[in-house]
Amino acid sequence: MTAPAHDTTRDNDRKGLGRVVTAAMAGTVVEWYEFFLYATASTIVFNLIMFPANDDPYFPIISAFLTYAVGFIARPLGGIVFGHFGDKYGRKKMLQFAIILVGVATFLMGCLPTFDQIGYFAPAALVVLRFFQGFAVGGEWGGGVLLVAEHSPNKERGFWSSFPQAAVPAGNLIATVVLLVLQWTLSDDDFLAWGWRIAFWLSVVIVAVGYYIRTRVTDAPIYQQVRDEVAQSNAQAYGVLEVLKRYPKGVLTAMGLRFAENVLYYLVVTFSIVYLRTYLEYDVSRILGLMAIAHVAHFIFVPIVGKLTDVVGRKPMYLAGVLLGATWGFIAFPMFETGSDIIILLGIIIGLLFHALMYAGQPAIMAELFPTRMRYSGVSLGYQVTSIVAGSLAPIIATALLSQFDSYIPVALYIVVACIITLIAVLALKETKGISLHDVDDIDRERLLAEKGTL
Repeated sequence: MTAPAHDTTRDNDRKGLGRVVTAAMAGTVVEWYEFFLYATASTIVFNLIMFPANDDPYFPIISAFLTYAVGFIARPLGGIVFGHFGDKYGRKKMLQFAIILVGVATFLMGCLPTFDQIGYFAPAALVVLRFFQGFAVGGEWGGGVLLVAEHSPNKERGFWSSFPQAAVPAGNLIATVVLLVLQWTLSDDDFLAWGWRIAFWLSVVIVAVGYYIRTRVTDAPIYQQVRDEVAQSNAQAYGVLEVLKRYPKGVLTAMGLRFAENVLYYLVVTFSIVYLRTYLEYDVSRILGLMAIAHVAHFIFVPIVGKLTDVVGRKPMYLAGVLLGATWGFIAFPMFETGSDIIILLGIIIGLLFHALMYAGQPAIMAELFPTRMRYSGVSLGYQVTSIVAGSLAPIIATALLSQFDSYIPVALYIVVACIITLIAVLALKETKGISLHDVDDIDRERLLAEKGTL
């Protein structure tokens, strides 16, 4: 039950909350500009210049996606490290470091020689930089959403904490527009020779803006209070081992909730490009233009759904997303095959709407699963570990299925299986709409008190 004295609106006015939301979004835009830039480049650039030629058109794409998967493998490690130190030293400091690290890695990607120039050292260097990029993004998400969630009013946490999620399609949109402009203004030869590098070098400008904005916010009062409390207590601890020991159900629930959402997203925004370009032989500029419009729609959907999670509840919205998401493959791929830009765009947008029904509420749900002393570690672990077997493998599995069966049906069934896994987690989820994070901390203290006898 929500206690008025515990409502964080007493600690933060709307102006301050808006500044926190802007800071969280700024960094998320930067990091997902760079992450999506790599994803798109894997399907239109890296598969052509970073790997040896092959008669099978899907082989270089799968090879590029394997390097793409390295970033997902690095994300849980980043989540663990950033989560540990974020719980100890603060969300803000870790977010500032994350944005610099991902910016440096992305800039250096734009400087890499090609396979023709240095052979297998090219993909090897790409893998190393991809690892550091994924490591930084792994720490970014938890810190960004918690910075907002811990500042937000109890009854509006779903809405406000959905804005960092909306920054993901915003970053994707910027990356898509940059690539689209380069495609329009350069010949195919010039784009492959040097034009693609500009998109990676532009990350320096975006990083500088994002870093500056993040210097102008502070950690939430609830975090500062708990940090001081933990420092003075022998009974309270933090970090990934403490999370796994105290809240294994919360971690497993978070992982289950993440699975279908992550698979669906990367099939909609990444594998769709493969399907349209390689299988249906669509023009790259045409595909990127449709994706840009779809990202705008996604940006609009997320905060709307976030608001609905505060009104209707976290669980009903997520359940709707899972059930509808299971149908997307059977709906969208036939729409792609019509050849109509409007129908293709609608198919992509439908997928992103289904995704938003799951994605928008994640920050609030996951923040409400863990107490403040270990929240960064808990949400980062639950969110990022799943990406190894979900988002990282989704484009690879889908491309391999398409290559093997020459049909979208196996891909659509793959989505159904992912949704069944997440459905189990949703059904086990306890509704937390409107709960106070102070109450979550109080329950945690009571458990420790009963176990230790003193704090």
